[in-house]
Amino acid sequence: MLLNGADPQAIALAATRLAAGDLVALPTETVYGLGARADDDAAVAKIFAAKGRPADHPLIVHVLDAADAARFASELPPLAKCLMDAFWPGPLTVIVPRAPGMAAAAAGGQSSIGLRCPAHPVARALLVAARGLGVLGVAAPSANRFGRVSPTQAKHVASEFDAELLVLDGGECAVGIESSIVDCSRGGAVLLRPGVLTVEQIETVLGQPLQAPDAQAPRASGTLAAHYAPRATVRLFGAPELVERLAGPTPTGLAVYSRTVGAAKGGLMRRMPDDALAAAQQLFTVLRELDAAGAQEIWIELPPQGSEWDGVRDRLTRAAAAFEA
Repeated sequence: MLLNGADPQAIALAATRLAAGDLVALPTETVYGLGARADDDAAVAKIFAAKGRPADHPLIVHVLDAADAARFASELPPLAKCLMDAFWPGPLTVIVPRAPGMAAAAAGGQSSIGLRCPAHPVARALLVAARGLGVLGVAAPSANRFGRVSPTQAKHVASEFDAELLVLDGGECAVGIESSIVDCSRGGAVLLRPGVLTVEQIETVLGQPLQAPDAQAPRASGTLAAHYAPRATVRLFGAPELVERLAGPTPTGLAVYSRTVGAAKGGLMRRMPDDALAAAQQLFTVLRELDAAGAQEIWIELPPQGSEWDGVRDRLTRAAAAFEA
């Protein structure tokens, strides 16, 4: 059931459903999320079931502000507070120690929890209305089947779930890939998943370098090796290799997504923007469009090495990993 997210009655209905333990799909500035009240483990279990997601793969809890975030945390470490002050509302998730007895299912059973304050006006309106009904936060992974391409438009969500799911339509997502995730639960700060925020931006706020991930890092949303995959097989190539391969025999149903190649003989062609933020914003939409057009293989030019491209590169690498032997 698609409803206009700008309609106060739609927001009120969605908040009522969340309070009752039902699922609601909502827009954020990153991607659309499949939400349930985070303080109700039975409601959160519906997310895992609907997505086909392993119950030990943690979710991100969306909150209205730092005060609500504190309800889910046993503490908000200073580094987490610095990041929250700088980037909230916005596309940043902080992982902090979890308050005992709070949101165990959303945290995948871990002693830490990921928290984010979204900037999208529809998401914020829903959080305000839900808080008025006693909902302190909304656990919301991407609103798609587990491991597949994240949705950046309401119609993407509606195409993957039963018609009974209430989907608030907030237009196309402005950021287009999921939030950066920074673990602040163990003393230092560790980037577990890149987004559109660069390492330099995060380190400037922290006043110190990010630490390297290690084996003790908490599990985090969207960090499995294979993820974000379309139905078509994804192959990644540097620009010279892509040009060379296109000069030879190509597979049936080929699509190409490239910054430098001008055309793909006998196949679909989409041009990747030169700007990293624009590329992030359109990435998942392009993958879905190429799937819908019948592409069987998608050959994608690897993005440049600059840190502003880290989020796009991460999503493409995980999408391609789903098809590696």
